[in-house]
Amino acid sequence: MNNDDRKDEKIPLRGTLHVYDWLSGVHYAPDDEVEIVQVLFKNTRAGFYTNPDRIPLRKGDWVAVEAAPGHDIGQVMLTGPLVRLQMKKAGAQRDGGEMKRVFRLASESDMEKFREARGREHETMIRSRQIAAELGLNMKIGDVEYQGDGAKAIFYYIADERVDFRKLIRILADTFRIRIEMKQIGARQEAGRIGGIGPCGRPLCCSSWMSRFVSVGTGAARIQDLSMNPQKLAGQCAKLKCCLNFETDAYAEAARQMPPRDAVLQTQDADYYQFKVDILARTITYSTDRHLAVNIVTIPASRAFEVIALNKQGVKVEQLDVEKAPEEPRKEYVELVGQDSLTRFDKSGKGRKRRNGRQKEQPQPQPQNQGAPRQKEERQPQKPRKSQNQAHGQTQGHGQTQGHGQTQGHGQPHPQGQQVQDNQGQKDKGARNANNNNRRRRPKGPKPNNQPD
Repeated sequence: MNNDDRKDEKIPLRGTLHVYDWLSGVHYAPDDEVEIVQVLFKNTRAGFYTNPDRIPLRKGDWVAVEAAPGHDIGQVMLTGPLVRLQMKKAGAQRDGGEMKRVFRLASESDMEKFREARGREHETMIRSRQIAAELGLNMKIGDVEYQGDGAKAIFYYIADERVDFRKLIRILADTFRIRIEMKQIGARQEAGRIGGIGPCGRPLCCSSWMSRFVSVGTGAARIQDLSMNPQKLAGQCAKLKCCLNFETDAYAEAARQMPPRDAVLQTQDADYYQFKVDILARTITYSTDRHLAVNIVTIPASRAFEVIALNKQGVKVEQLDVEKAPEEPRKEYVELVGQDSLTRFDKSGKGRKRRNGRQKEQPQPQPQNQGAPRQKEERQPQKPRKSQNQAHGQTQGHGQTQGHGQTQGHGQPHPQGQQVQDNQGQKDKGARNANNNNRRRRPKGPKPNNQPD
């Protein structure tokens, strides 16, 4: 397997994104001085090495570099002119006599020794923790890193106080037959090594891309007007969150453009003191009391500067807030393309309405008896069925009624017969209503069990 095939094999570490080589792929004339490259190792450990043999190196190449003693295996992280800027940022001296050099591109035998050494790191860490516990040392060994040739190991530990580990070093050297180097790390480095998910829902910055840690103070929280709640300001490492420094400069610059906190705004009614500031919205809330929210008024920063300038001239304003001018009606956006709707050729509902109207306007067919005027039909109460003679109101005898008040014999109408029929119909109607009411009424009280609902 050649070196080009090993480019895909990367060190599974964080910190590979803190420098972006934006000049990669751009041809440039190398300096007359010795070319310098940056090499990345485990646990964000990186170093600058010279390339006196002018080996053509690219980002991702595995190289064997000088170590004390022996050699170490690392991955090229940065080449070209950007290395100078990184050296200046790290404070490294560009002196060829002090800087170590790159030996060669890592061969297959070098990579086999490197993988074998990395395979022993976890077992060595567990055994070293047991030895430290037997000695009663108040420390925690967090990780072990073997050198590329396996002749040296770096033990990363965490301790709250000073620890005398001279006896521990002798025991570890006799146990593993290697050179021992102890390196203390902080809580932030330990959290970055373990990893996790932050309160923002994303992986921890220290485990994903951060490789250099800057001290974070409570002043950053005060500048951003955050509540001094330790549970909210502290991260998983029990230290102040590193992200507090990300926006501190922006808040500090915006705060310089706000009126001073001790400025008192004088009006004809009372004096107003600064109560609350919203830096990003550039609004200030004033109160007539120094410590309590009394008669609070929120005004923009421009209005506050205007009032301060008037107070310096000896003028007291009538009120802090100014009546806003009526806003102009907002112009609506007109989409000319949208006017040509795809459904503009479809038949609209207007035609249907017209057709319905025409149908309503058509004359209704008249009954056969066109000459007789239409009378309003009235519903007559139903009458009980009677015999054929009673239905037609026909009786035998002289001068009795028939059907519609017509008489047999002398032909004189008998009004009393019509009145008898009306009275009989009203009685029948009352009887039917009484029966319906009796059916709707339900007996009060519980129902017997033997009767269904």
